[in-house]
Amino acid sequence: MLDVARIESWRENGHLEAKLATGGLPESIWETYSAFANGEGGLILLGVEELGDHSLRVQGLLNAQEMLEDFLARLRDPKVASADLIGPGGAEVVDTGAGEVIAIRVPPAPAELRPVYVGGDRQKGCYRRVGEADLRCTPEEAAALAEAERE
Repeated sequence: MLDVARIESWRENGHLEAKLATGGLPESIWETYSAFANGEGGLILLGVEELGDHSLRVQGLLNAQEMLEDFLARLRDPKVASADLIGPGGAEVVDTGAGEVIAIRVPPAPAELRPVYVGGDRQKGCYRRVGEADLRCTPEEAAALAEAERE
């Protein structure tokens, strides 16, 4: 269970990404999913805003359960993501008291599934995490990632 009492003391980093998501499931979630899966994993929080000083604030979501179900359904579509790494309990709606947020724990992908890519295109949809940024891998980086993990 997520320790929601501490969210506002956290900061985005190489293993934590906050997305406001008040307008629905953000398309950038797929880049972050790929980047976390191709690295050491991480936690995506939906319904949480990153402020100018890099602190986090719970904004909450109106239809959190519906958004979570949409995310999980889209994740199973190979045109959206090459691998579904979210197992039972890997994503949940959490009531923070200040609003509901979605917590998605993305584990590192096993070697046989790397690289994890999105959008159905390994050449254009493979990402890696550098600090707080999700960067698109070059075709050479994606190939190297796949080979390095199998050695």
